[in-house]
Amino acid sequence: MNNYISTMRKLIGHETLLTVGCGAILEDDQGRILLQQKYNRIWGIPGGLLEIGETFAETIHREVLEETNLIVKAMQLFGIYSGKNGFAQYANGDKVFSVQLIFHVTDYTGTVHPNEESTGQPESSSGSVHSGLGKRRNNANCQIKSRSRLACRRS
Repeated sequence: MNNYISTMRKLIGHETLLTVGCGAILEDDQGRILLQQKYNRIWGIPGGLLEIGETFAETIHREVLEETNLIVKAMQLFGIYSGKNGFAQYANGDKVFSVQLIFHVTDYTGTVHPNEESTGQPESSSGSVHSGLGKRRNNANCQIKSRSRLACRRS
C-alpha cells in the first residue's frame, strides 16, 4: 500500500476512497494471456494503483515489472471501467471506489518471475509451465490462458 492510501485512511477511516487502477492484459504471439493468482486466491491480470504524480504508462511499467519481472515495451488502451462494479469493501471495513484503465500489451521482454503478491506455481491452462513465458518459483502462480478463454471469463 502506498503512502497516499495510508495517509488518506488516517483522515477518513473506513469511508469510501476513490482510487485509480491500471492493469495489463499481457498477450504472447500465440494469443495466450498471462494471469496471476493473487494472495486472495483470485485470478487476474498484473496491475495496481496509480501513485501520485505517475502517468498511466508509468503505472503499467512499474506494476508489470514488480509483479512479473517483464518489461513492457509498448501498450494500447483496452478499456476504461467504472460504475457500480467499482465499489468494494475489504474485510477490515475499508471501502473503495476504483476506476480501472486496462491496457493490452503484446510487446514486452523478459522471463516471468512473479513476486510475493502471487501464490502457488506458474502453469498454463494445460498445467505445464511455458518456458518462454515463465519459470517455476515457489511463491508464484501465473497462468497462461487463450484469448477465447479470457473472453469467456469476462462475460
